Amino acid sequence: MLFVFIVLGVPAALVGIPWSALRGDFSTMYRWGMGTIRLGLRAAGVRVRLVGLENVPVGRSCIFMSNHVSNMDPPVLLPSLPGMNSVFLKKSLMKIPLLGTAMRMGKFIPVSRGHSREEAMQSVEAAKDALAHGLNIMVFPEGTRSLDGKLLPFKKGAFFLAAETGAPIVPVIISGTAGMMPKGSLKIVPGVAEVRFLPAIESLDYALREELMAAVRDAMEQALAV
Repeated sequence: MLFVFIVLGVPAALVGIPWSALRGDFSTMYRWGMGTIRLGLRAAGVRVRLVGLENVPVGRSCIFMSNHVSNMDPPVLLPSLPGMNSVFLKKSLMKIPLLGTAMRMGKFIPVSRGHSREEAMQSVEAAKDALAHGLNIMVFPEGTRSLDGKLLPFKKGAFFLAAETGAPIVPVIISGTAGMMPKGSLKIVPGVAEVRFLPAIESLDYALREELMAAVRDAMEQALAV
């Protein structure tokens, strides 16, 4: 998978970044990036099965909220999402040559590991801008991987964003990835990953952010119990 990312990803970035900058359109570069990830997964023997795509609202920017059990979750999940998608990621990743430039152009949202309210608000404003430009947002509300598959406590930031923008939340359940890359290992075990889209939850149907968070968590816990 890494070989595919390097052989295809680096040339794509070298050509796609200036091309996208000149055109003022990141869509071609985004498609190249997602295509490279799909090829990398295929090379690693990872197949992805999608379930419930009909639950994703058409023509609206959404916030996809997924459980998180493996480092394989992001490369499996991101190319599986419809439309163009932005993600929350560590601010330090934006400093990676080529990749950082591409992520900034794609309106990916840097998040600081500190607890500064100012930096948190900057991240929320960047996410609002991405939604306003027609992108979806992908987020792991737990903030880190669960070691036993059970949902960890949710972070509140993404729910604040949903309440502020009125964007619908699409809960997502990803399974099959936990054993693909064991913790502490870079080895990938081939297999089938399933990405299941649950019915959308309208943010504006809830007066309180805590009620919205509880509704999303309840939907995900019920899906995980099946």
